[in-house]
Amino acid sequence: MEYRYLGNSELKVSAITFGAWAAGGWMWGSTDRNEAIQAIQASLDLGVSSIDTAPVYGQGTSEEIVAEAIAGHSRDKIQILTKFGMRWDVNQGELVGPSKDNSGKDITLYRLASKESIIYECEQSLKRLKTDYIDLYQIHWPDTTTPIEESFEAVAQLVKDGKIRYAGVCNYTAGQLVEAERVCPIISNQIPFSMVNRDNDLENIPFCQANNIGVLAYSPMERGLLTGKIKNGQQFAEGDHRATYKYFKPESIERTNAFLKKIKPIADEHGITLSQLVLRWTIDHPGITIALAGARNAEQAISNAHASDVKLSTEQIEQINRLIQSEL
Repeated sequence: MEYRYLGNSELKVSAITFGAWAAGGWMWGSTDRNEAIQAIQASLDLGVSSIDTAPVYGQGTSEEIVAEAIAGHSRDKIQILTKFGMRWDVNQGELVGPSKDNSGKDITLYRLASKESIIYECEQSLKRLKTDYIDLYQIHWPDTTTPIEESFEAVAQLVKDGKIRYAGVCNYTAGQLVEAERVCPIISNQIPFSMVNRDNDLENIPFCQANNIGVLAYSPMERGLLTGKIKNGQQFAEGDHRATYKYFKPESIERTNAFLKKIKPIADEHGITLSQLVLRWTIDHPGITIALAGARNAEQAISNAHASDVKLSTEQIEQINRLIQSEL
C-alpha cells in the first residue's frame, strides 16, 4: 500500500482510503452490517489505514460500523476521517430536502455549520466512533446560512481542545477554501473526481496543487459505473440513489461501457480488473492525493486495496487520457 501526506501536514494516509458511505446503507438501498464490517477489516489487513465516513451516512450507522470494525486495532495506526454539517435531527440551516432513513422513515436534511452545531456533532461522532479524537474533521458541504468564519472558529477550537487533529473541507470552491484558511489551517479538500466527472480539474485541483492542499477524490469509480458491471436496464434496490443519477442514464452507460472496452486491454496486460485500473489511474492523476473507494463486501475491499500495487507506464496513462478526451 502507498501512503501519502495530506497537504503540508503530518497526517499520513493510505492512497486507497476506505469510503464508508455505502457501508452506512443510506441512499444505497440498505446495508449488511456484518459484510460492511468484514469489508473494512479486509481493507485494514491489506494496509488500508484510512477510513472516510460521516454522521449522515445511515444517520450514525456508518460511524458505528467503523467503530466496530476497528475495535482491537491500534488507534494510532488508523486514520479516521469524518465530517460535520449535515443534520437530519434539527430544522435549522440550509434546507437540502426530504430523504428517508434506513428504516424507510421520512427525514429532512439540512446543511448546518454553526458553532454550536459543530461542537455538538463532534461529541456525537466521538461517541459513535468510540474514540477520543478524529484525525481529519471535514465540513461536508458549504452552509450558506452560517459565515465560514464562524464555522472554522469552532473547528479551530476543536483542534486546540485535542478533539480533532486536522481540519479539511468537502465540496468547497477555491474561494471558500481561502476564506476558511484565514481562520483555521486547512489540509485537504474532498471533491468528486472520476474519468467521467472531471469538472474539478478546471480550478479546484490546480488550486490545491499550487497551495499544497491535499485532494481526496470521492466517487472515483462513479458509484460503480466505471467497474464495467453496470448495463442498461440495471435494476437498483429501493432507496438506491443511482436509479435517478445522471451518469446512470442509458446513453451515459452505453458511452462509458464503450470507453471501458477500449481501456480493458491495459487492465488485461496487468492482470487486473477495470476497477483496479480506474483506481490506479485516479491516484496517479496530478493533484490527487488519495482515492476514496467504497466496498459492500470483503471481496470488493480486497480488490480496491490491490489497486495500489499496480504500476502504470507513462505511455499507458497517456493512452487512457487520450481515450477519455475522445470518448467521454
